[in-house]
Amino acid sequence: MNFRQLDLNLLRVLAAVYRTGSVTEAGRQLALSQPATSNALARLREFFSDELFVRSPRGLHPTRTAQRVAPAVIAQLQALESAVHSAEAFDPATSRAHWRLSLSDLGEILFLPPLAEALRSDAPGAQITNVAVAAERVSTALEARDIDLAIGILQPAHSGIASESLFQERFVAISAPDWTPPPGRGGRSLNAKQLARSALAVAAPTATFHGGIELMLKRLKLADKPLLRARHYGALPEIVTRTDLLALVPLMYARSLAPRYEVRVWELPELAPEYEVRMLWHQSVTGDPAHAWLRGVLRRLFGRRANGANRVTA
Repeated sequence: MNFRQLDLNLLRVLAAVYRTGSVTEAGRQLALSQPATSNALARLREFFSDELFVRSPRGLHPTRTAQRVAPAVIAQLQALESAVHSAEAFDPATSRAHWRLSLSDLGEILFLPPLAEALRSDAPGAQITNVAVAAERVSTALEARDIDLAIGILQPAHSGIASESLFQERFVAISAPDWTPPPGRGGRSLNAKQLARSALAVAAPTATFHGGIELMLKRLKLADKPLLRARHYGALPEIVTRTDLLALVPLMYARSLAPRYEVRVWELPELAPEYEVRMLWHQSVTGDPAHAWLRGVLRRLFGRRANGANRVTA
């Protein structure tokens, strides 16, 4: 027998006759006429080269072949029905979903704690894993289903990748609370001349580095000045509070430091470029209720754009 030649619709008839012991009742449950059901059973008998069901005082009795095959068919049909049903409705309170995100080191610091808190409250059975993916490979990883969603300074690189802007971000500077800008003038912001005269520290995580800092330094002709370059943002607050260095960091990160570090935040008007923080996912899961729920949570936690619309690259 060649399984590829089997009409899979016939398996529903096999399961129904096995459950009911009656061709008539099986046809009624499947909304088939008795002749159509009998014809389907005849085709099944031909395929399996077996009677499958024989008459008995209590109705149709399964043969050993039917006893071996029918329970497996029923189990698979039930699993498929369950999968279809779960696609129609999503209950976060009972979900065992496992989402794989791609967040940079800084993204893990900023996004993961609020997200974990929300999931423990609303979806305690769900799991989250942060998967390290280089920025240039995010679209490929989404297509391969290696990850479900990515957040960062990202642009869709392939067709079929959906994108939604969460918020606009910009760079600011942080320093020790008693640090004074050259030539010693106070205020809340720094100009290009003051920045050029300051000892700088930046973070450039290679996996997710988008180049914004380097572009700004080039534009201000600071790319060749002595800098402290860290691989991650985590060390910068400690560095600036213990030295005279001025660190360039995203505003969201600077604001998050207040409860733990005594740092001063300096605006960089007209110096630092603004950029969009986006979440990306594959278009094929846009309509999935579980995925849509997760995107809604992220939008609620981090979205700062009233009209942030979904967009799919061409």
